[in-house]
Parts: sequence; C-alpha cells; structure tokens
Amino acid sequence: MKRRNFIRIAGGGVVLAAATLTGCAQTTPAEAIEAWQSAQREADPRRWVVSHAILAPNAHNLQSWLVDLGTPNEIVLRCDLKRLLPETDPFSRQIMMSQGTFLELLDLAARERGLRADIELFPRGVSAPTDQLDGRAIARIHLTADPMAKKDPLFAQILNRRTNRSAYDPARPVPEQAWKAMAEAAANAATPLRFGWAGPQQAEVLKRHRDIAIEAWRIELTTERTVLESYKVLRVGAAEIAQHRDGVSLLDPLPVLMNRLGLLDRTHAPAPGDFALKAQVNGFNEKIASTPGFLWLITDTNDRATQVAAGRAYARVQLAATAHGVSMHPLQQALQEYPEQAGPHTAIRGLLGAVQPAHTVQMWARVGFAPEVSPAPRRGLAAHMAVA
Repeated sequence: MKRRNFIRIAGGGVVLAAATLTGCAQTTPAEAIEAWQSAQREADPRRWVVSHAILAPNAHNLQSWLVDLGTPNEIVLRCDLKRLLPETDPFSRQIMMSQGTFLELLDLAARERGLRADIELFPRGVSAPTDQLDGRAIARIHLTADPMAKKDPLFAQILNRRTNRSAYDPARPVPEQAWKAMAEAAANAATPLRFGWAGPQQAEVLKRHRDIAIEAWRIELTTERTVLESYKVLRVGAAEIAQHRDGVSLLDPLPVLMNRLGLLDRTHAPAPGDFALKAQVNGFNEKIASTPGFLWLITDTNDRATQVAAGRAYARVQLAATAHGVSMHPLQQALQEYPEQAGPHTAIRGLLGAVQPAHTVQMWARVGFAPEVSPAPRRGLAAHMAVA
C-alpha cells in the first residue's frame, strides 16, 4: 500500500479514522476454533486421539496432515502434498517437523486414553532430506489397549497451548524452573538433541539473537517469492479466517480496514518504501526488542526421522512452557534453506554452536510472557480424513 493511500484513509480526520478502526476490531470467529472445543467430545478412540493431534503447532499453520483410518486399530499419517512451502521451506524440513508435532500430541492423547501407540515411521520407505516429499506414509500407528500405559502430565496443556506472536514483557524474564522444565521435556524426546537458551543475563548474546532475527525477517519480507508464499496463506479479518481456518490470522484493525477498501494487495510483493512493508518490519522489530529470552534445538543429523523427532521434541518443550505460563513464537526465517537467507543462516549456526555440516538448528524461538491470545484456527477433523 502506498503512503498516499494511507493518507487518503486517515485524511478525513482523527475522529473518523478512530471510529473506522474501532469498527474494524474483530475476534477470531468461533467456527474457526471449534476444533479446540470438540476434541474431547469424540467417542471413537482413534478419532479422539487424532482430534487432539490436529491441535499441534505446525509450519505456517498449514495443517499438512492426512489421516487414514481404514484399518481397525490403525492410523496411517501422510503429508498433504498440497500444503507445502516450496519457497521458504524448499526441503520440507519444517513440514516434517510438523508431522512430528502431530505424532507427539497423538502419543500423549493415546496414553491419556489408556492406549499404547506403536509408531512405525516411514513404513514404505523414506525420501532423502533434500528430495521432494511424495505420497508415502509418514507413519503407521497401531493402537493397543494397555493398562500399563503411563499418562504424561504434558497432555493437560494441549488445549492451553498457543503460539503467541505478540510483544512480550521485557521486564519479566523466564524463571529458572521454567527453563528447567523445558530442558527436561526436550531430554525426554525420541532423539538425542541439544536444548539451549539465552536470557537477560547474557545481554550481548541476546543482542546477537535479536539482530539475526531482524535481518532474517527483513529478507523474507523483501524477497518477492517468499513474501508472496506467505501472502497466500495470510487470512485477514474474521470472514477469511472462518472461510479457510488455516494459515496466519491477522485481525489488527488497520490491515482489516485496508483489506475492506481493496488497498491490501496480496498478489504483488510490496515495493521498497511501501507503508505496509515498513509497518510490518517496525512491528516485528518492536516485538524482537521486547523479547527477554530465546531457545533452540540442535540435532547432530538431519535425516527425515530426525526432523520428525525434532518436531516431537519441540511440541514437548512448548507444552512444558505452557504449564509455566510462558509464551513461545518460532523464528524459522534464519533457519530456512533458501539462498537469500545464507547470511542469517550462517550467523545463527555460528552463534548456537552448530559447527559440523550435519548439525542442524531445527528450532529457534523467542520466549517470554505476554497477554493471552486466541488459539489458532483449525480446519477440523473431517478435513484431515483420507483413504489410502
């Protein structure tokens, strides 16, 4: 949006502008988050565990999960190949982590129902980490009644978990017991990995985290094909959110108003100096400046099974954080493997100690305390059902 268009909107006077923006204030529509209320109501055990699994954190909230319940007592998980991120996630590493977050919540839900979930990864083989994903199953899960199945206290946080992209309270650091709980959650994951964190007591390190995050975000917003990929799944206003129930929701009054007036063009990348682009950059920079802590997960390898396991670990870490009231927001931009991000990608690896070529920073996130936000939209159980 060009600055003159903004002036045209606001130029009618402060009172009119304030009234218009107040009228645009919206909340997440109930139908978009109904899956968060209905998960507990499913009677069939497999549908019950899958209803909890689809509440997992996932890349760009694409919800790239297809589930086959055609065989009794089994669940087959496939990746929805129509829901990938070829520009920002060219090797589908984040998408595979999202399969892992799904499997972790599924396992937690199964235990809660007195079931053992035997998870067989890639029963028909697996693609290489640099190859395109195909239609082969990610996992085959066999559910068996097991009176010895040990419930996990992290299950209780599934319905409370949120990805919070708000500004955090810079004066309220994450307490030691919360970091310890997150580290323990990561240690109980299915693969060896390194969990690390930085807080206000490491002021210079924190500054380097912030600088890398800001530069990586700027690159993604100013690279045409990557910003357009994000625009495709940007849902502006309650009506779009209710229609799609996926992607990244935007309910801020100004962009909602711009969208209503046809001034929010998502078919073209913003030009340098564009008002909306500057607003996005400045808004993100303010959020990063408010962040009192960062965490990361590093694996020594990067095959598909490791990516899935890293996703499972991240789900556990976020649930542990939720139990302590701690908010979390993944910062994947600098971890992405497209050419324009080479600088931030190298910088974050160096900062975090990923020194060998195979070492992979699977997750990097800002952490802190923030006001509560609504759960992310979900497409609902029926949208994920597929036949083999």
